[in-house]
Amino acid sequence: MHICYIFAMEAEARPLIEQLKAEEQRDFFAPLPCRLYTSPLPTSSEGEESSTSESLPLAFGEGTGVRCSIVTTGRQHDRDLIGCEAAALTATIAIERLSPDLVISSGTCGGWARKGMKVGEVYIANGAMFHDRRVPGDNAWDTQGLGNYSVWEGSWRIAEALGMPMGKVTTGSSFELSPEEDALIDANGGQLKEMEGAAVAFACSLFRVPVMLVKAVTNLRDMPSDDMEDFHAHLKAVSQRLCLANMEIINALTQKVQKHAKD
Repeated sequence: MHICYIFAMEAEARPLIEQLKAEEQRDFFAPLPCRLYTSPLPTSSEGEESSTSESLPLAFGEGTGVRCSIVTTGRQHDRDLIGCEAAALTATIAIERLSPDLVISSGTCGGWARKGMKVGEVYIANGAMFHDRRVPGDNAWDTQGLGNYSVWEGSWRIAEALGMPMGKVTTGSSFELSPEEDALIDANGGQLKEMEGAAVAFACSLFRVPVMLVKAVTNLRDMPSDDMEDFHAHLKAVSQRLCLANMEIINALTQKVQKHAKD
């Protein structure tokens, strides 16, 4: 099984890169700015614990058939390439060049206090939609306007096994929200507002590659402090929490592959 993570921001990806001891494969996607990191997936002996603060045992090893790639969108003008265009392009080239069995769009997001969300919580998506593509007459379910892309069916089993909450990811091209976008999100059950997930899901839908979305809340949209400073204040700590959740997910997927091999 080949798992391919896609991150927009280096700060979001860095904890997982370091945890997996992943090494950069320089210029793999040249001339595109996307960056590829591959993990040696170290074997842990029975009873050995990983170095994460929550002591998550790793189950990697030869013969499991599990590989993990981490792809970031890269940088331009000395800034991370955030947003839908970079996410769709990166997902497309990653699928074409790496042929993954599962793509995981991971990163940070905004949430809503009125929906019971808290900064630092990590969610697995139960769907993905665009909230800023308002096309008159084309905003019905499953159209180009909203998208409403399906996620990998195993997302529910992983969320249940790990006790992780689920929510619908809504994607747009701006950190801010207009009143129309806010209303559209509420009308369609959106819970996790960010700038890449639905674009990655769109690319995966064209290639018919399963996609999973894992998002961690950095800011609450309906709180007075919801601004860029609030986002940056929580980014480092929330990215670390996101890493721990991703390690749990990787471990669960690895155990699933091992069990399948034994059966």
